[in-house]
Amino acid sequence: MWTRCVTTVAQNAIKTGSSRAASSIVSGEPKEPKIVTSEIPGPKSKKLIAELDSVTQSSSVQFFADYEKSLGNYITDVDGNVFLDIFMQISSMPIGYNHPAMLNVFKDEKRLKALVNRPALGSFPGEYWPKKLKDVLLSVSPGLPNVMTMMCGSCSNENAFKCLFMTYMKHQRGENVDFSELEKSSCMVNQPPGAPDLTLLSFHGGFHGRTMGTLSTTHSKAIHKLDVPAFDWPTASFPKYKYPLEEHFKENKAEDDKCLAQVEELIEEYNKKGRPVAGIVVEPIQSEGGDNEASPEFFQKLQRIAKKYGAGLLIDEVQTGGGPTGKMWCHEHFDLETPPDIVTFSKKMITGGFYHNIDQKPAQPYRIYNTWLGDPGKLFLLEAFLDVLKQQNLLDQVNSVGAKLKSGLHDYEKEYPSLLNSVRGRGTFLAVNASTTALRDKLVGNLKKKGILSGGSGDNAIRFRPSLTLQQNHVEIFLDRFGQVLKEVK
Repeated sequence: MWTRCVTTVAQNAIKTGSSRAASSIVSGEPKEPKIVTSEIPGPKSKKLIAELDSVTQSSSVQFFADYEKSLGNYITDVDGNVFLDIFMQISSMPIGYNHPAMLNVFKDEKRLKALVNRPALGSFPGEYWPKKLKDVLLSVSPGLPNVMTMMCGSCSNENAFKCLFMTYMKHQRGENVDFSELEKSSCMVNQPPGAPDLTLLSFHGGFHGRTMGTLSTTHSKAIHKLDVPAFDWPTASFPKYKYPLEEHFKENKAEDDKCLAQVEELIEEYNKKGRPVAGIVVEPIQSEGGDNEASPEFFQKLQRIAKKYGAGLLIDEVQTGGGPTGKMWCHEHFDLETPPDIVTFSKKMITGGFYHNIDQKPAQPYRIYNTWLGDPGKLFLLEAFLDVLKQQNLLDQVNSVGAKLKSGLHDYEKEYPSLLNSVRGRGTFLAVNASTTALRDKLVGNLKKKGILSGGSGDNAIRFRPSLTLQQNHVEIFLDRFGQVLKEVK
C-alpha cells in the first residue's frame, strides 16, 4: 500500500482533537521576512538573469529562487532575501514550499517508477490509474462524473473547448449518426461542414490561456494577443460592481441584468449569422483581468441562458479551484441548479485537467488526446495535498484567515481612501484596488522591498494568492508591512 503522510502538528492535533488541527506551519519556517540586499533582484539574481537572457527571453524574471531554503509560506532567493509569499507562484502552491507531505511522495518506489517511466496515459496507463482517478480527482469533483487529465491550465481549456464543439455538433447531427464522407474530407482542408463555423462566448477581462484557441477567449492584456490571429467569437461585458457591495445592491443588480441581456443578444446575433454559440466560457472570479467578481444570481441566470440556447457552460477554475475561496470550487458559492457542463482546473490542483458530464464525453478514441495526458507524478502530489487539506481542515482555515485579511484590508481602505478602494474576494482569494496603475505598481514593488510578495491584476488591483496554510500571524506580518508602505507613499 502506498503510504500517506501528514505533518507532526497535524498528527498531534488529530490525536488530541484540538482546534490546532487547522495549524499547518511547517517546522523550521522563518518567523518573518528578511531583506539583505539593497536592491531586488540582488547581485546573484542579476548575474543569473543576464546569463539566462543569453539563451532565452527572461524579462519576466523577478529573481532567482533558492528552493532548497524556501519553506512553508516563505520563499528565499539566491541572494539570501527571505519573502513572505502571498502570491505563491501565481496561485499555484497549495500548501507552500517543501511541505513534508509533498517531499515524501516519491520516497515510495512505486510512485518513483511511475514518475520516471512517465507513461502515455491515453494508450499505456499503469494498473493503478483508474483507481487513482476515482480516489483522488473524483473525490473532489464538483458533482461531475468524468475527468480528463492535462498538463496545464491552457491545454485544459483548449481541450475542453473541443469538447464543447464536439458535443454541440453531436446534438445537431443526432446521437447515433456517424460522420459523413463530406465531413471527413472537408475537415482536412479546414472547411465546413467538417470544420463547422462554431463560436464560443467569453467575457471582456477574461483570461483562459495563451494557446491559439484559448487566446480568442482571453481579453485581459493586449500583450498576450498582439500579432496572433484570432477567431471572431462573441465577447460580452462582465459585471463591474460598485463597492461596498451591501451599499450598492440596486446598481449592481442592474449591472448583472445589463450584462446578461448582452449575452443573450450576442448568442442570438451569432446564431442568426450561421455561427452558432456552442459554449459559454467564464471564470468565477476574473483573475488576470482584475479580480472581477459577479454575484451568485449572475451565474445562476447565465447557466439558464446557456441551457436555453443549447450551449455548454464551462467554468474555468484554473486559478480559483483547489480551495483558496474557502470552498473546493469557487462556483460552489453560487448554488447553481446543476453542476456546470465542464470545470477546468490546474495550479493549486497541481495537475491540469477538466471535469465534465457524460454528454461532453467524446464517443470516439483520439478526439481528446495527446501523448502524456498529464503526468501520474502530479496526481500523487495532488493526493498528498488533499490528504493534508482534509486532515488539517484547511478550508476552515482559509475562511478564518481570509476574514482577518479582508478585515485588515477594509481598515486600510477606510484609513487611506485616496489610495485604496474596492476590497473584494472570497476566502484568501482577495484583492484591493489602488487609485491608479502607477500607485498599484509602486505598492507591489515597495511590499517586495519589505519582504512581501504580492501580485497585480487588471489595471489597478493588488491580488493575494497565498497557500492554504497561511496563518493569522502571517496576516499580521503582511498588514504591518502593508501599513508601513501605505504610510510612506501617502
